[in-house]
Amino acid sequence: MASKAKYRIRNWRDYNKSLVQRGSITVWFSEGAIDRWQATPTGKRGRPAMYSDYVLIRFVFHLPLRALEGFLSSLVLVMRLSICTPSYTQICRRAQLLGKDLKRLTKRKITDLVIDSTGLKVYGEGEWKVRQHGYGKRRTWRKLHLAICPDSNEILFVKLTDNKTPDHRVYPQFLKRTPRTVKRTYGDGAYDRAMCYRANFDHGSSPIIPPQKKARYRVNPPEYLQERNKAVSEICGLGGDVDARKLWKKLKGYHLRSLAETGMYRFKILFGGNLKSRTFQGQQSEGYVKSKALNIMTNLGMPQSERIAA
Repeated sequence: MASKAKYRIRNWRDYNKSLVQRGSITVWFSEGAIDRWQATPTGKRGRPAMYSDYVLIRFVFHLPLRALEGFLSSLVLVMRLSICTPSYTQICRRAQLLGKDLKRLTKRKITDLVIDSTGLKVYGEGEWKVRQHGYGKRRTWRKLHLAICPDSNEILFVKLTDNKTPDHRVYPQFLKRTPRTVKRTYGDGAYDRAMCYRANFDHGSSPIIPPQKKARYRVNPPEYLQERNKAVSEICGLGGDVDARKLWKKLKGYHLRSLAETGMYRFKILFGGNLKSRTFQGQQSEGYVKSKALNIMTNLGMPQSERIAA
């Protein structure tokens, strides 16, 4: 049996500094955040908003709404700033309105995109109770769909849906917003659907999606399904068994898709596997804010590893 490969972080000093910076209040309550503290007038009718949408601190430090109000007030007092802090009710109402497109922090050219989804619990029994006694009817969760750049590990697109929305329904929505510089998109077998291949065909990129195990070569298919037929033929040419699928994935560089799972793992480790908001609109905004905070942490520094043993 082959031994497991081992890796070593080459930039441990810089990465260690970035981990320390994640807890620095100057990162989340920076001069730029203070300058944008007051909301920009929109020019529309009605009373303008008083505060901006900068509420990342709540999820970074895992603060309830009332504790967040006290935390912000103490920061303003210690720093001797001449700004007012919102009440917890104002923060709650403003959080319902978030959910914009994520702003890219890196200027690196994007050529690949990995897409996957994970579940976030809303309410219900804990894992111990489920393991011991099973789950009840009130166990509810949402699906968080992420599109990540494998080079920068930055989340480019995020969408929160209910637990009944299949992954392949969200895939075309991401492709419509993807820049034309992206040449390849990676997804698991859940995206082996005609609409996903059609989305790649319209976008002009190549899908790296493994066909399902019982996939068959289609005779005279539409042009956008040629990529799928090509994948089925390649797997059959390699033997058509489990080892052939593994070899096909290795030749296609399918391992990049695992970076999507790594991104979701980091998301849950840093912010937990549940949602605090109780309304669906608030949960969508929460997914957006947490993804934005994760991008800031990623931009501070990521480990660069190299293989040292097989």
